[in-house]
Amino acid sequence: MPITDGTELVSPDYYGEHGPPHDLFTQLRAESPVHLCESEDYDPFWAITRHEDICWISKHPEHFLNEPGITLRPRSDDVELDPTKGIGAMKTIIEMDPPRHREFRRVASPHFTPRVMRGLEPMVAESARNIVDGLAGTTGEGSCDFAVDVAAAHPLRIISTILGVPREQEPVILDLTNQLLASDDSELGPKGEDRQQAITELGGRLYALFDGIIQDRRANPRDDLASVLANATIGGEPLGPVETFGYYLITFTAGHDTTKNAIVGGMQAFLENPAELEKLRANLELVPSAVEEIVRWTSPVNMMKRTAARDIEVAGKKIRKGDALVLLYASANRDESVFEDPFEFRVDRNPNPHLAFGHGEHYCLGTHLARRSQRALLRELAGRLEHVETAGPADRIRSSLIVGYKHLPIRYRLASAC
Repeated sequence: MPITDGTELVSPDYYGEHGPPHDLFTQLRAESPVHLCESEDYDPFWAITRHEDICWISKHPEHFLNEPGITLRPRSDDVELDPTKGIGAMKTIIEMDPPRHREFRRVASPHFTPRVMRGLEPMVAESARNIVDGLAGTTGEGSCDFAVDVAAAHPLRIISTILGVPREQEPVILDLTNQLLASDDSELGPKGEDRQQAITELGGRLYALFDGIIQDRRANPRDDLASVLANATIGGEPLGPVETFGYYLITFTAGHDTTKNAIVGGMQAFLENPAELEKLRANLELVPSAVEEIVRWTSPVNMMKRTAARDIEVAGKKIRKGDALVLLYASANRDESVFEDPFEFRVDRNPNPHLAFGHGEHYCLGTHLARRSQRALLRELAGRLEHVETAGPADRIRSSLIVGYKHLPIRYRLASAC
């Protein structure tokens, strides 16, 4: 019997019920780190589970392509969007290869530097403080769905501010992007009996929302990222409407959903490891290393697909041109050859060379923003959280691409703000 046909590695149903298959990842790293998966439900693919191999593939975009697609869809998926228009024609920077990827990346990269991010710190800190103050209320005690009321709310406020989304439209755009990224989840995904029509209509609604911001920033440019994207040029030519929309969409979804899932997964980790929360509360200087451990532990971006550009060998296995390779970051982030005691959650872990933000050509553009927003919220919470416990079952998102919890009920007691 083969170790796996790959179904558990990529099935949204499996992740929705169980979360990442870490026992299977461990076995694959030891016995078949570059593993050919041939399932009835998916086209064949190679599962890449070791940290070293994922790094090597990520540093060679000339051999391993993004443009054919970064996701693995089941054969039963009957959605076929028109590749010439609408959301079907959209290509985000994460679906581009060099040199086009580098040209598009340069549009926004100057606005995600540490220097620019430092300028956002007052706004980021205010968002974190307001959310925790809201939790505390007048008594300091209460209950909430941490995934919805805290983990989603904080990055939503930050990325909406950066992209010029009016505050009254934040719930709308959150709902629409949830539908897009969690399209396999019956609660979060698009509604309607005709799934193809529902996704097409979803794309139209997203386009209309962002187009309003784009047109405003073209008519009234400001000193913000929204204006940069709306007025961007490549090779002296303005970006087309689909490319501009794609840039807004990937910036919003990457800036919100991955950070949200790290935050809620971090709280779940603290609920399961209360001694680590106490360690952090006793020493808030550990907040930066705690954030790194949270993103390693949760690995919100679970996997990305690459396509072999030519016949090539990876860790002794012969990969043919056109083969799909699935880079399993959650597995790499528990690789025993890289991390000491990888199945222990440690807020003071150092070193921590996780791949939760990717590696190489497609290293996450918003890494500095993600770190600062998580640090601000974690510092605010750890400084005031006197008690926390579960208040009901956690509920996972039915997704194998962006993984995490969609509900996490908690009860808590918070100290008054200093």
